[in-house]
Amino acid sequence: QVQLVESGGGLVQSGGSLRLSCAASGFTFRNFAMSWYRQAPGKERDMVARISSSGGSTIYADSVKGRFTISRDNANNRGYLQMNSLKPEDTAVYYCNTAASWGQGTQVTVSA
Repeated sequence: QVQLVESGGGLVQSGGSLRLSCAASGFTFRNFAMSWYRQAPGKERDMVARISSSGGSTIYADSVKGRFTISRDNANNRGYLQMNSLKPEDTAVYYCNTAASWGQGTQVTVSA
């Protein structure tokens, strides 16, 4: 069955960096586009970034452009989200989404 497991979240100071990973299994990862979403308390789940199946095309939410980078390693069935210059408003649970499935999420907390 499809399984997505996120990791790499944590507590970081404003201006710091984190790299999130999404390990995929149970399907042909390279055939699907992949997205990262985030959900802050009391807010809707919003898309942060999306990458095409080949990795050749990416899009970003305006709020993270120039700070976040989405990437993927199809040989190892993994997706990544490099987050730099983090701000307190980036605090949220971050989710990997692909193949119509969701991971369990990983908490990112940015202190001021």
